[in-house]
Amino acid sequence: MNDLAPLKLMSASGQLGYGVLESAFKRGIDHEPDMIGADMGSVDPGPAYLGMGRIATDPETTRRDLTLLLEGARNLGVPLIIGTAGTAGAAPHLEAVLDIVRAVAKDRGLHFNLASIRSDIPKDRVMAALQEGQLTPLGAFPPATETDVLESPHIVAQMDERPITRALEEGANVVITGRACDTAIYTTVAMMRGHDRALATHAAKIIECASLCCDPGGRDTIMATLDNDGFTLDCMNPNRHATPTSVAAHALYEQGDPYTVREPAGELDLSHAVYEALDEHRVRVSGARWRDAESTLKLEAAAPVGFRTAFFAGTSDPRVIARIEKIWDEVRAIVSGLAGEDAAEMLRARFYGLNGVVDWPAPPEHLPREVGILVECIGPSRERAKQVITVTKQYFLHHGFPGRLSTAGNLAFPFTPPELEVGPAWRFSLHHVMALEHEGELWELFPVAHETL
Repeated sequence: MNDLAPLKLMSASGQLGYGVLESAFKRGIDHEPDMIGADMGSVDPGPAYLGMGRIATDPETTRRDLTLLLEGARNLGVPLIIGTAGTAGAAPHLEAVLDIVRAVAKDRGLHFNLASIRSDIPKDRVMAALQEGQLTPLGAFPPATETDVLESPHIVAQMDERPITRALEEGANVVITGRACDTAIYTTVAMMRGHDRALATHAAKIIECASLCCDPGGRDTIMATLDNDGFTLDCMNPNRHATPTSVAAHALYEQGDPYTVREPAGELDLSHAVYEALDEHRVRVSGARWRDAESTLKLEAAAPVGFRTAFFAGTSDPRVIARIEKIWDEVRAIVSGLAGEDAAEMLRARFYGLNGVVDWPAPPEHLPREVGILVECIGPSRERAKQVITVTKQYFLHHGFPGRLSTAGNLAFPFTPPELEVGPAWRFSLHHVMALEHEGELWELFPVAHETL
């Protein structure tokens, strides 16, 4: 390998739009990075934002973050790459972010070549893959159906670094992508400069979450400096420290296997990775290896499942707590008789303090003094969901059971009215891998568009 000049990859934020610590960001700018990147989304916020085409972040905070990054990158004259625009990366998310970027550029007098890359996959292409048996579910996700495809307003695929590379080679200064693999934000420039794919991907996998790999973990700006044999991690917030333990532990983040990271074009092998402390604040990492594989696309989509209503309550009555699950079964049966036999199927309850987070196999040895109760109803319409949740609330409140002392009510409500209209409910309909028909299809599915601001 030829000796390569050190390459500074700066991750401004692991979740752009929720606020960037300006002092850490400016300290990063003072280090003169070779590129600035930020991830803006994932499937973590759930299916609703993808389905509805809405951004999860506050518009003003998002604009502030984008302003900071745009001015920083243009003042240095280095590429700015933002992945998975607007939370989910579908066309409406991408357009919303592009509108903010255009407004910021006009307001601040910034001039640059802006590239945008869509990641929306046509339904007929996905349907053809389904009919040919070319959609492979990920994890425990069920096989896809025609209904899953047809009912999904937006279907996106994760792009790797190749479309972003094309955008930069065509003269882009700022690249805003639809749904993108998190690592692609940073591996693009590294690979264009000739750096080792394994080291670049390992660095990217860590810094795409910003300072989450530090002790204490956060979301502040972090720098990875790549060289021939490894990379150094340096958090721009002096109060967060990259240590061998904290960085190595990050390999478990969102990974079932801490030694293998699967990417669109292959696998990152971390079984030989080495983490060494340079001082109390910085860590040097080396030893990652790469295995090529057939290029695939991860598809994501969401489909509507109805309208959600809910109520929240609490109880400190030990008699209620001791038999809460039995009470809930009895209440669901009553509601079925009053609001229709299908009502019970619409209802779900979580008892925080007993099994609200985990479905424990056995009750605790000592029952809690208080339990929080969240009941949700997903109905086919707003009216139906409201009807069922209202009946459920009333009969849960006054349900009679052997040994009950208070006839005034079993539950306490923190606000009124207790019934909440949450809004449309969504499910992930696609979480599958699809193979490319041919290499040229990549450019059809991820078109690059340029505009001069």
